[in-house]
Amino acid sequence: MSDSFLEIPGAYRRQVARRVAFVGGLALLLVATAFISVSVGIASLRIDQVWGTIWIWLFQAQGTPSDAFAQTVVMQLRLPRILLATITGIALAGAGAVMQGNLRNPLVSPYTLGLSGGAAFGAALAIVLGTSIVGPTFGVTSSFAIAANAFVFGALTMAFAYALARLKGMAPETLVLGGVALGYLFAAGVSALKYIAPSEVLRDLVVWLMGSMSGATWAQVRLLVPLVLACMAVLLRYSWDMNALTAGDEVATNLGVEVARVRLVCLTAATLAASATVAFTGIIGFIGLVAPHICRMLIGSDHRFLIPSSCLMGALLLLVSDTLARTVMAPIEIPVGIITSLIGAPFFVYLLTRRKIR
Repeated sequence: MSDSFLEIPGAYRRQVARRVAFVGGLALLLVATAFISVSVGIASLRIDQVWGTIWIWLFQAQGTPSDAFAQTVVMQLRLPRILLATITGIALAGAGAVMQGNLRNPLVSPYTLGLSGGAAFGAALAIVLGTSIVGPTFGVTSSFAIAANAFVFGALTMAFAYALARLKGMAPETLVLGGVALGYLFAAGVSALKYIAPSEVLRDLVVWLMGSMSGATWAQVRLLVPLVLACMAVLLRYSWDMNALTAGDEVATNLGVEVARVRLVCLTAATLAASATVAFTGIIGFIGLVAPHICRMLIGSDHRFLIPSSCLMGALLLLVSDTLARTVMAPIEIPVGIITSLIGAPFFVYLLTRRKIR
């Protein structure tokens, strides 16, 4: 037995240790960024004030009267927003990593597969026409009605694209092209609704389409955190199978992977997580595209580590973008979708040119 063969287990352990360290480092960086994000804004707070307020909230400790202002800023204004940005980044980046691996296409994301287009059309129906899946809003477009419409139409878009791919033999290219076509169809519907919308309603629609965390509430966080984490747990459960899928459907089948089942379960979980978060935040592009690619370049394509690292990277990118959105021109707030597009568009062009060279 050659010496090089004997060195393989040691090299593998070192590689695993490096990837685990990378995931741990991202988690620590995300926590540190969250504390900094809570402390900055129009009303600046010290880190010890932030930590003291969170400590009182976690352990029901008694705070002093001087803590009242910090408690209002942290608990009612900033912390729900930061948690919403974090869980949204986790959902979008995790879904992007899974979709890219399942469909063997590095340019795929929830945005390019039509999910965002369907969600936008559903929200536009609720905002412009007052029509919601949960029933008529009688002229009052509640946030729940908008979120319900966006979630249902986003999920239906992916379901229809998947059904089309199954009809044509489950080719990954069919699913991608079907999602793109549906995205264009819903974009036309959104444009038509913009055309007929009154000026005051049009502004609300445009703001939603740009994406924002400004409407974050604890109710949204309590709903999304268990849902998204459960979906990510399901995706991690199939990480080995997704590693096999990256080598091709035939290879995965020969290795004992039920390709159709794995693809259905993974795309369903990814769609559920992404559409649920987009329903509350609006359209936020490029997080699901950029974060997985950054992690793939740094630690490789092993989905056991790629999925959690992509989730943490997506949360970090979206949290930084949202912090910039609310502080760079304070007291004016920039829609976070603008910031993420400014970050993601140049990287997307880089991917295109790099792919062409290859």
